[in-house]
Amino acid sequence: MNDAPIDWRRGDFVVSTDRGRIDAGRALALLRETSWGGGLTLPVLRTAIAHSVCFGLYRGKDLHGLARVVTDLATYGYLTDVVVAEESRGLGLGRFMMECVLEHPRLQGFRRMALLTLDAAGLYAALGFTEGPGDLTYMERR
Repeated sequence: MNDAPIDWRRGDFVVSTDRGRIDAGRALALLRETSWGGGLTLPVLRTAIAHSVCFGLYRGKDLHGLARVVTDLATYGYLTDVVVAEESRGLGLGRFMMECVLEHPRLQGFRRMALLTLDAAGLYAALGFTEGPGDLTYMERR
């Protein structure tokens, strides 16, 4: 993915789409603390980062959060791997990071931005996400 980095600031924190700033080892450690990230490996995460629009949440040079959008940059985006470090939770940083995702100029005008969540539906609902239509069937191939 070849996109120009964008930064947003709030207090001591910065959200940046500069993939070169992401410490993949730290990102993997954050994701392994989640219910979904335990099976990731560093090579797989590095590939995922290289081919996604990524949002790193930083205090100084330290990575405190991550979000990725897998997208064709035209019609669809899938929001995934949204995580904030435990020591930084409760400060509104997850919402800040999500606001940055939703403001990103290359992620506008999609037919659909989708996500799956186990425990953060309230956050996403407050940002305008709704449950998908009941007549669609979620499917996957593993």
